[in-house]
Amino acid sequence: MTYRDVVSRQVLTWACTAIGARMPVAMAPLALVFLVRERPGGYSLGAILAAAYVLGEIGGAPVLGMRLRPERARVQLAVGLAVGTVGFLGLGVFPGAHPAVLAGFAFVAGGAPSAATGGLRTLLSELVPARSVAQALSVESILTAGVWAVSPAAVAGLALGVAPRVPLLLAAGLMAWSVAGLWLLPARWGAGGAEGVDGGEGPPLLRVLVGAWPVYVVGAASLALLGLSELVLPALLEQRGIGVGWSGPLLTGMAVGGGLGAFVYGLRGWPGLLRTRSLVLMLGTSVCVALAAVIPAMAGIAVALVMGGTLQSGAMLTRNLSLREVLPPRALAAGYSVMYAAAGAGYAATGSLAGALLRVAAPSTAILAGVCLTLAMTGVGWWGEVRRARRGEGAEGSGEVSGGGAVERGGVGAGVVAEGAKSAK
Repeated sequence: MTYRDVVSRQVLTWACTAIGARMPVAMAPLALVFLVRERPGGYSLGAILAAAYVLGEIGGAPVLGMRLRPERARVQLAVGLAVGTVGFLGLGVFPGAHPAVLAGFAFVAGGAPSAATGGLRTLLSELVPARSVAQALSVESILTAGVWAVSPAAVAGLALGVAPRVPLLLAAGLMAWSVAGLWLLPARWGAGGAEGVDGGEGPPLLRVLVGAWPVYVVGAASLALLGLSELVLPALLEQRGIGVGWSGPLLTGMAVGGGLGAFVYGLRGWPGLLRTRSLVLMLGTSVCVALAAVIPAMAGIAVALVMGGTLQSGAMLTRNLSLREVLPPRALAAGYSVMYAAAGAGYAATGSLAGALLRVAAPSTAILAGVCLTLAMTGVGWWGEVRRARRGEGAEGSGEVSGGGAVERGGVGAGVVAEGAKSAK
């Protein structure tokens, strides 16, 4: 398994389009804080605007994702991204507007383009052979890690060095760029490409998506650990007597580790069931984050976070590959969008728990509590996947195979999806 099939002009075009769609997402929370921080109660208002943005993402991703249609994919994605551009543009052009107006712009900027992640991921799988989907998803993870590594520094530099509104105007420009990029990509998916043709038959879409809930739960747990590290790290460094300015480089190291982990994961096929790999990677990530909470030296914290980022990216890749196996082709774009919303919800839930605990407990204790919550979510998701697999085997044995997706059998190379056959999980 190599990356040779992923290197093409169309994948490069996809990458440029994806950067335009995703960098605004990475920039938005911090950019909103910088936008209003000099107003009375600026930091509190910034947190409210960031919450409005995240609520838009969480609410919009499943709703809009379920409305995506393969035959109208380009138009639907373009409309969502264009409306998101308007939301970012409103924030940048009217920074002194009433807080309710800014919150409305933030909600629109987060919600309108929230189905783009799932749609673009599905389009990416159209551009590569079925045998190389794992490598394509690894490339996507590497790209995402790079975006998240660059965005904080770009926002801080532009907001402090030029003007607080500039990061949001840049976000609007990048999102508009992604709209233009869509016209250089396939207009639809499922037209004989890697996704195949489903014909719209089978159980209702909502029922199919709900049936994949264990995958979403573990996906939410995976991003929850990332959110825990990002939100509590400055307080943890202060507890250890380390300058909080080191939080930026440490988080950048974690993002770089994520890109490295995604690259290594795509180099070969890995043994074992996908759910088992996911469990092992989640346990490893949890251990790394817990070590970062208890190690007193900055060097130890840095190593723990880099290792945690490396394992976390692999865990997210297993979740995306699992969705490809438990969902039919017609539901993949919606499934990826629901995963996006679930991951955002996990990030928000763990961050809220940590924020509440920081008022009554040390930062290290807050991180450990968040790790415990993440482990509980991972356990529930793993149990759900085992239960689903057993039901699928029972249905297959009785000749009643559900149309909801593939049935687990055993460990084969990650991402090799056999058209018309049940693939290994």
